[in-house]
Amino acid sequence: MPARPSWQGHLRLSLVTCPVALYPATSAAETVRFNLINPATNNRIRMLTVDAGTGEEVSRSDLVKGFQIAKGEYVLLNQEDLESIKLESTHTIDIEKFVPKASIDHLYWDVPYHLLPNGKTGIEAFAVIRDAMQKEAMVALGRLVMSTRERICAIEVEEDALLLTTLRAAEEVRSIDDVGPVELPKADPRMLDIARKIIEQQAGRFDPVEFKDRYENALRALIEEKRKGMPVRPSAEPPPENVVNLMDALRKSLESGERRPPASAPPSRAAAAASQRAARLAEQQAKPKRAANANRKSPKRTGGRGA
Repeated sequence: MPARPSWQGHLRLSLVTCPVALYPATSAAETVRFNLINPATNNRIRMLTVDAGTGEEVSRSDLVKGFQIAKGEYVLLNQEDLESIKLESTHTIDIEKFVPKASIDHLYWDVPYHLLPNGKTGIEAFAVIRDAMQKEAMVALGRLVMSTRERICAIEVEEDALLLTTLRAAEEVRSIDDVGPVELPKADPRMLDIARKIIEQQAGRFDPVEFKDRYENALRALIEEKRKGMPVRPSAEPPPENVVNLMDALRKSLESGERRPPASAPPSRAAAAASQRAARLAEQQAKPKRAANANRKSPKRTGGRGA
C-alpha cells in the first residue's frame, strides 16, 4: 500500500513555486503496542471523557479547547476561532534563508520527512530548487504549519528529492549550562592512549542494520512464549560488573578487541540494501562539505555544538 502524505501544499523560493507533499521518514508501525485489558473479563478498557465537575460523560464532538488564565477560568476557542488565524504557512513552505548545515546545533533537529513533488505540475521548478541547493551545499530554512502549530524547518538534498526536518524552537532546547556545570578531571595520558587504541579498533561506517532494538525483540519473544503457554524465562544477560580499576578495565577491553573474530556470514539482501543506502547518504553528505570547504572558509561558530 503506497504511503499517504502527512502534509500537502507548495514549496516557494522567491517567485518560484511548486506543489509538494510530505511523507514521514520514520515509522513506528513495527513497534510493539499494548492495549489496557481488564484481566477479570479479558476485555479492553474504553477511555471516557468525563466532566471533572459533574462526573457526567461528554461527547468528544462537543468539546472545545481552553487556555487556563486562572484557577477554574479558561479562554475557550472553538474550531471557527482556530480557522480564523490560519497563516500562509498552513499551505506553503516559504524558504526564507540558506545556512550551512554545520551551523544548526544537533539539539534543534526534530522530525524528518521526505519532501517530494506532488504531481507533475511544477516538477521542473522542484528540480531547479533541488539542484541549486545541491550545487551551493546549503540547507534551506522555512516555516510550515503542522498539527495547528507553525514549525521552523530545515530542507536539504536527499538523493533525487529533498529531506525536510522540523526544528525545535529556541525555548524548547536546553543548553548544557542549564543542566549544571561539569568539572572533568584531566585524563591520564596512559589511559588516554589505550582508550584511543580501542576507538581505532572499533572504528567503522555507520550501518543502521547492525543496530537492533534488543528490548523490542525481548518483548516479542516474551509475547510469543506467553502465547504458546510456555514458562517465562528470565533474562540471560548478566548485570554489568563494577569497574574497580580503570586501567585494568581499559587493558582488558583492548585485549578483547584484539581477539575479536572477523565478521561472519555475509548480510542478507535487505541488510545489504540498507547498508548501501547508508553509504550513499554518507557520500552525498560528504561531497557538499568538501565543496564548501574548498570554496569558502568555515563559518564561525556562535554557540552550541555543531551538527
